[in-house]
Amino acid sequence: MTELIQEADLIAVPAAADDPKARLNRGAVSWAVFEGARDPYVILITIYIFMPYVASVMVGYPHSDAVKGQEVISRWSQYSGWITMATAPFLGASIDQLGRRKGWLALIVALMAPLMFSLWWAKPDGSGMPLITVMLATTVIGILFAYTEVLHNSLLVRAAGMGGAHKASSLALALGNAFALVLLAFSAWAFVLPGRAATAGWPLLPATPLFGLSAAMHEPERIVGPMSAILLVVGTLPILLFTPDAPRGNVSVVRAFGDGARSLWRMLMTVREYRDAFIFLVSRSFYVDGMTAVLVFFGIYATGVMHWHALDMLMIGIILTVLAVAGGFLARAFDAVMGPRRAVQMEIAMSFLGIVALLGMGPDHILYFWHYDPATHAPLWNGPFFRTLPDVVFILIGFSNAIFITAHYASSRTLLTRLTPPEQTGAFFGAYAVSGTATVWLAPMMVNIGTRMFHSQQGGFAMIAVLLAVGFVGLLFVRKGNREFGT
Repeated sequence: MTELIQEADLIAVPAAADDPKARLNRGAVSWAVFEGARDPYVILITIYIFMPYVASVMVGYPHSDAVKGQEVISRWSQYSGWITMATAPFLGASIDQLGRRKGWLALIVALMAPLMFSLWWAKPDGSGMPLITVMLATTVIGILFAYTEVLHNSLLVRAAGMGGAHKASSLALALGNAFALVLLAFSAWAFVLPGRAATAGWPLLPATPLFGLSAAMHEPERIVGPMSAILLVVGTLPILLFTPDAPRGNVSVVRAFGDGARSLWRMLMTVREYRDAFIFLVSRSFYVDGMTAVLVFFGIYATGVMHWHALDMLMIGIILTVLAVAGGFLARAFDAVMGPRRAVQMEIAMSFLGIVALLGMGPDHILYFWHYDPATHAPLWNGPFFRTLPDVVFILIGFSNAIFITAHYASSRTLLTRLTPPEQTGAFFGAYAVSGTATVWLAPMMVNIGTRMFHSQQGGFAMIAVLLAVGFVGLLFVRKGNREFGT
């Protein structure tokens, strides 16, 4: 049955779509638009705006406690990681037999969007939406988000063909960053900068926040929930209307998942027979979890340790989102000069150093030993954000992390192609996807343990470095993947 479905898939893809020189068709562009509309949730809600607000304001309100906030966020992230680990790989392994994807995708978006919109009622004192409800909503959204990734990725070849897959994938990543940048910039211009930047004499700013949003009630941070929900719904319509779906499956959901579990087991047994690829995938399960944790907890760490507020987080989000694009381009140069294995090791090492540097930062000290007294130093400029030298150094460390963490995602994919038998690429990339979810719970758990054990955000953040170190050491035992192809 699986072979028949796969054969039907190939027949349904237009031949022109397999021409590498052909332009992307409407279905492929629609596929990319969906990812562009989905990914801003991660940037606005998880990393830079909403979750840092929850951690630094809602937790313990009115006596907010950033350390407790980091502990709460990491604990709930651990829960979503457990469920994702236990379910997403089976969905991926069963997807071919489930048949049509777009109905499932529409259902998941229909569940996600109201939950995202509801974050608007996450008032500081919990009167609109209690903290536990906020955490439950974001946990469910995170799980559903992982399911949309599986379903969406399974439609790539049907949307763009083998020849256009890389173009559609690149366009999707670019749109994700572009849409997020637009929302971040609009939020800064419309809701946060009005009034705060009056002394800087900046033109073209509204005199007051649009729609009467109140900074005191943290409405500029809460509005990103409805904004992300509306974008997701609008961005889902094209893929539902124009992207080709898989043919209807002829097996039950229960049987599809049962067959998927067996396929997953066979795939993992196949990978075990190839030493270098197996070591790489195990190592990656640790370091990719650490890299992701740096991104997820960066905003929470910045608001708690550096005492940054909504405007600071909006601006750093804009800057680092742009730099993340540069990291993807630099990965190609790193791979060409060093070979993908050494490139990944270098990217892990630089991210490790970035964590070490962040641990030594604070409003009154730079890199552990350089004391800085804001009262005795004039501001670096008269703007409304990043006015002190510690702020600037913290940003520069963020620059490095954004570049090298983004680059490692691209270099890791390249490395797997050097370690994979060409005739078994599908099985190995299936295992690659599993390795990305197998330990997705580990980093939040370690951050949670470190935060509680040391009673500090630094203690929790330091635990991420352990995961990077394990992944780096593991790659030392991979013999292939150097600059010369196949070695």
